Amino acid sequence: MIETERLRLRPYTLADFAPYCAMWSDMDLMRHIGGVAPSPEDAWNRILRYEGHWSLLGYGIFAVIEKASGRYVGETGLADFHRGLGDDFDKAGEAAWIFSSEVHGRGYAFEAACAAHDWYARRKGAGRTVCLIDPANDPSLRLAARLGYAPFREAVYKGRTAVMLEKSSA
Repeated sequence: MIETERLRLRPYTLADFAPYCAMWSDMDLMRHIGGVAPSPEDAWNRILRYEGHWSLLGYGIFAVIEKASGRYVGETGLADFHRGLGDDFDKAGEAAWIFSSEVHGRGYAFEAACAAHDWYARRKGAGRTVCLIDPANDPSLRLAARLGYAPFREAVYKGRTAVMLEKSSA
């Protein structure tokens, strides 16, 4: 669906389930996202939720595939998760990203997130987007800043404090 120099971004397929589960079982990644790896059932339901975004909204979370190897390396995109964090958050497209630890430091997250944001802006038009990040997740906060996001308040989500960030595109 989207190609960058090194990556392909596309909606999830059934073939992505096993590598998705493997990535989400990495406790180093999970320490900033609730601290608990999702069960296979929960992982399956997330992928089904992603398909629902594409079917109902026409946008959502992309599986990110490394072109050179053809392997799944992570996900990014914008979605509507109905988090219940208030109109200043829930009424905007929410950016999300997570990448396998084995590809950290290669710039894949920035490359893929930029492509997803550009695609979303062309599809939905200019506007405000948001993201939600654990305040201890420095790499993700740095990525958000590179993408143009700035903090606007904190919230407690599922018992954990999170930074809410926003970005407006013209």
